[in-house]
Amino acid sequence: MPIISTFFGILIRINFKDHNPPHFHAEYQGFKAVFEIKSAKILAGEIPKQAQTIIKSWTIKHKAELLKNWNLAQSGKPVERISGEE
Repeated sequence: MPIISTFFGILIRINFKDHNPPHFHAEYQGFKAVFEIKSAKILAGEIPKQAQTIIKSWTIKHKAELLKNWNLAQSGKPVERISGEE
């Protein structure tokens, strides 16, 4: 599962040919959660509130890039890095 972004100690990954809805995996200090791209809501897992807030803000800003990477990954193509800027 390739890392597409890192910021504030948070790792963001997207799996190749993963299940719907479009989502990404976030890791922070041993916590893991799955976030839906369109809503920025947690679908599974647990992550500290402060990290959730940062991830949700980042997701909203980078939604188009995340959806592009989701589509690339679903096609088995290489994904692109996304800036960690909020």
